[in-house]
Amino acid sequence: MRYARPETATEAVGLLANEAGVTRVLAGGTDVLVQLRAGSVTPDLIVDIKRIAGLRAITPEAGGFRIGAAVSGAELGEHAALCALWPGVVEGCNLIGSTQVQGRATMAGNLCNGSPAADAVPGLVAAEATARIEGPTGPRECAVADIPTGPGKTAVQRDEIVTSIFLPARPARSGDAYLRFIPRTEMDIAVASAAVNLTLATDGTIAAARVVLGAVAPTVVLVTEAATALIGNRPDAATLATLQAACSAACNPIDDKRGTAEFRTQVAGVLAKRATLIAYARAGGSL
Repeated sequence: MRYARPETATEAVGLLANEAGVTRVLAGGTDVLVQLRAGSVTPDLIVDIKRIAGLRAITPEAGGFRIGAAVSGAELGEHAALCALWPGVVEGCNLIGSTQVQGRATMAGNLCNGSPAADAVPGLVAAEATARIEGPTGPRECAVADIPTGPGKTAVQRDEIVTSIFLPARPARSGDAYLRFIPRTEMDIAVASAAVNLTLATDGTIAAARVVLGAVAPTVVLVTEAATALIGNRPDAATLATLQAACSAACNPIDDKRGTAEFRTQVAGVLAKRATLIAYARAGGSL
């Protein structure tokens, strides 16, 4: 097994493209190192991207923020302006692992691991975040929503790396939130999760909405029917009941020892309803 620390994204891509064997990209390492210790993967090449310029930076851009692929969850949580703009996104990332893991785990790594239960991904999709991906032909932009393609699978090719994630500017009177259910109080993965992103009209009704579920299908689910239920309304009991039903209908979960399909389906709707109320309050709404 070889270990490389490239100085540029181009160099990293070249290393990956020229390796015929199994490769892994190392940013925080909280997934890769677990895979190595478990023996589930034996890479021929590990490419450590932490030394590439800009990949450890959170940079203001076009009213939003560009987040380098090697920025840790702890660094996200300490960035006051980012937390103020996208609190739900940061909440999701900061639920990954323990305090020690937070010092290493990255939002981009959580995305590229391809887990349907990834805590960082629903909030990013609700935020309409995009990823910058460097490959042999140069950089390309891709909606975060299009990156997960199935359990453990993504649209990032073996000779590509995600270099950053862009969280856009947002209108006034906007708010987002992320909630999950886990069997334990901490250090577990989601049995079901929900992210909601809202913008309010001047009269307090919801002018725009995105509702995203995690851990209830092979990839995260953008529930357009739930957003439709919210737009033009306040989140009163009738509106939330319609949203909850739409979310439950969108679920296609598995049965496993952590939760039955029936349980995940019910909980996803409840979480979406609660996250809606949090996002509405953060946007300045009142019932």
